[in-house]
Amino acid sequence: MVGQKVITIAQQKGGAGKTTIAAHLGVALVQRGLRVAMIDIDPQGSLTHWHRIREERFGEGYTGIHFSSLSGWRVGTEVSRLRPHFDIILIDSPPHVETEARTAIRNADLIIIPVQPSPTDLWATKATVDIAKAEKVPLLTVLNRVNSKSRLYDIIRRELHDVSHSILSNRIIFAAAMMDGFGVTELEPNGQASLEIKDLAREALKMLPKEANKNFSNVRTAENSKSLAMA
Repeated sequence: MVGQKVITIAQQKGGAGKTTIAAHLGVALVQRGLRVAMIDIDPQGSLTHWHRIREERFGEGYTGIHFSSLSGWRVGTEVSRLRPHFDIILIDSPPHVETEARTAIRNADLIIIPVQPSPTDLWATKATVDIAKAEKVPLLTVLNRVNSKSRLYDIIRRELHDVSHSILSNRIIFAAAMMDGFGVTELEPNGQASLEIKDLAREALKMLPKEANKNFSNVRTAENSKSLAMA
């Protein structure tokens, strides 16, 4: 079987929303009928904590997601182990451009870089973009926690490289869903936040190498349903 792909979520600056995007994107991909694995290599372990809450809610083995939490230096081995069994592997990498983050980028087929509309996020993005380009890995910078009425949003967007057309607004429900172990597409399937995550999921899948998309052609279009874990 071919087509198993790795998406690494990376950003040098902490607090940009890597874990939030990983959790909600992972659930949305499961709802599309894909076999999803997540790897948390961020020492802070926020994604791991979210998944533990999810296990408490749905039961061990019934979260819809295969989950690993490990040291970054082991990520290459773990990716090799998981690739034959999953359609998408999502990696939540640590902040700062250190060895672990570089390894996660090197093992990826697509890099998603969350960027808040602020000068510090914009400046911090350059290091991650440079590594992705050096490793020849496609990247997608995603504006996160956006107030679309802000003039700063337009300024930052113009400065970004490979910017996504998907925008994640500054919505409380993204955090509220995670507090209870949900993805936002489970909590409010038809809400605006869910539509934003679904849009990002579609865009990310389209950006993966073409051979991957062959495996996605028969994906179930269950985007408005509850997750497999909730069925």
